[in-house]
Amino acid sequence: MRLSLSLFGVVLALQPGLATEFVWVAPGLDPAPLVVAEGAPQRTREAARQLADYVGKICGRTPILLEGAPETVPERAVWIGVQPLLERVLPGVRLAFDHPEETLILATEKHLVIAGRDRWDPRHTEQKGRLSTKTAVQQEYGTANAVYSFLRGPLGVRWLWPGEEDVSQRDRIAVAVGETRYHPQIRARSGLLVKLSLGDNKEGPDELWARFQRVQLDSMDVDGGHGFGDWWERYGAAHPDYFAAAPDGTRKPSPFSPRYTKLCASNPAVWRQWLEETTERLRADPLLRVINVSPNDGYTSGHCTCANCLAWDHPDGEKVEWTFAGGVKFQGVSQTDRDVRFANTLARMLRERFPDRELHVLLNAYGLARNPPIGVTPDDNVLISSVANFSMRSPASRELPMAQHAAWAAKAKHLMWRPNLGSQAGLSWGMPDVAMTQAGEDFRFVAQHGGIGLFFDLFWLHWATQGPHYYALAHLAWNPQEDVAALMDDYYQRGFGPAAAEVKAYWNLLERTRMEFVAEEPSRQRAFLLPKKYTPELLAQAQTHLAAAEARLTDADFVFRRRLHFVQCGLDFTKLVVDTRAWMQKLETDRDPAAKARVLDNWRQVETMKRTFPEFAINWQAVFRLGSDAKRLMGLHPSLPLSGRVLRELQEDGLE
Repeated sequence: MRLSLSLFGVVLALQPGLATEFVWVAPGLDPAPLVVAEGAPQRTREAARQLADYVGKICGRTPILLEGAPETVPERAVWIGVQPLLERVLPGVRLAFDHPEETLILATEKHLVIAGRDRWDPRHTEQKGRLSTKTAVQQEYGTANAVYSFLRGPLGVRWLWPGEEDVSQRDRIAVAVGETRYHPQIRARSGLLVKLSLGDNKEGPDELWARFQRVQLDSMDVDGGHGFGDWWERYGAAHPDYFAAAPDGTRKPSPFSPRYTKLCASNPAVWRQWLEETTERLRADPLLRVINVSPNDGYTSGHCTCANCLAWDHPDGEKVEWTFAGGVKFQGVSQTDRDVRFANTLARMLRERFPDRELHVLLNAYGLARNPPIGVTPDDNVLISSVANFSMRSPASRELPMAQHAAWAAKAKHLMWRPNLGSQAGLSWGMPDVAMTQAGEDFRFVAQHGGIGLFFDLFWLHWATQGPHYYALAHLAWNPQEDVAALMDDYYQRGFGPAAAEVKAYWNLLERTRMEFVAEEPSRQRAFLLPKKYTPELLAQAQTHLAAAEARLTDADFVFRRRLHFVQCGLDFTKLVVDTRAWMQKLETDRDPAAKARVLDNWRQVETMKRTFPEFAINWQAVFRLGSDAKRLMGLHPSLPLSGRVLRELQEDGLE
């Protein structure tokens, strides 16, 4: 047999008479054992155990898992990860990898190899995460992701939402002889659903869902924040020269928040301080590879106006206005060239100090720096994070950010996409703010323009109302060329069986309604106008689709009815949000006491929903929960009516 290698698909040439399948499980045939190398990383061993468990679920026969080189080479075996013994088992077969995260699924008549490029340091497998410690950390998880690709592909397993999997049972598992290699273009994927990334929380069914979808275990750890938020608190008193000069020459903290205080980017003392701090961080954390050097938030205010910093700005840059304390205005130009020169300076110092480590600095192309630089180019070890907000936007509002993103791609060697999501159609409230079709267009665009990373700010994980969108995004992160229409047809069919067409019609209605809403209402505050589009008639139409789905499932397997109930809970919640907002409008305009009573009654209904809804249906920590984050509930509770600023914005757009 001759195997011809292909990066993205199977290319196979067989000599006449040879078998065309590796038969793993079949009636009358013992399952071939799984073999994992001794000392394999924890995530590889976990994936091997999960694979064995799923084989058991599929055919009722769980294969034996062997860890370490077996004394006698099995006649038939499934090999998880590249291991020394394979060179003897499969002589002449190439088992090396050329690309980050490259995966390999290779089958002969007697053996199956599921492997990928794994990189890890056994001495350093823990790292500080956002909320908890990251464990079993690797720099690349090729084999684990190869296993999850195999589970989805040849084994046909689907993970619809956390805790809800679909496994098709059969008594035979066989794989066509041949080879498939793949490597994902997007290497930073865990920031897509940041709340499901390693170290964001304790591992549960939702984090496991992200792992199975090959989103969580990636090879580039990036964050979407800003680089110097604590500097004023730490250095403001002793080193005011580190910070931005106002037009009058003073260097003070931002009046909005100390965390917004900008740096004096051209000051060599700032560079040296950063390098010493970063050196300490890198020595304390050998796994750290990307350091954020983005200016602090509040992009319209407080940029340095000292002569040296202004000299770094390109005179032909976009004309902009910065504000300072006391309402002082300064007419300048986009600080893009300045930001890139700052990032380049730090990147070069970092490379000089650590010549043997693969390190990058991360710079947000954000706010008044969304346009690319004119007189300078980012160095090769500068990763540009394009805050181009074309995700989930109306067609008219997408053109400029997409053009800016494409222009950055022409300048920067490394580009990632970091959109601010906001709440275009009630995203944070848990409305069905879904845009699967547009997501496919977006990811193809990002891939076309060299995208290697993602960080989305922020999905709130409302699975009963937004789950299909998360599903599409996860698969697009792994493969931006995924056919979204086919992907979602498979999702509806596998998830809802005889009711697939009706459930698809339900989600298509909600997606179409959502896209019409964001196109019709130009205000960024449009979520407060939900009742205008999500009318009783529209919600009744959505209910008709689910009623038709229920009728299809009268004699169907209970699992389909359970899944439909999950979707129904999402619609029930959607109705409650719209009703609450409609009565709040009456309260805000007429001070109607009956409206207040109705809203408070809806809040009591939420307590019942919390007790009765399935787990993960709605993220109750994000909505209908008064407390420190109550600002997200503005417009949904009598104690939180719309602010004057929001009302002014709506009035200026002629919407209320």
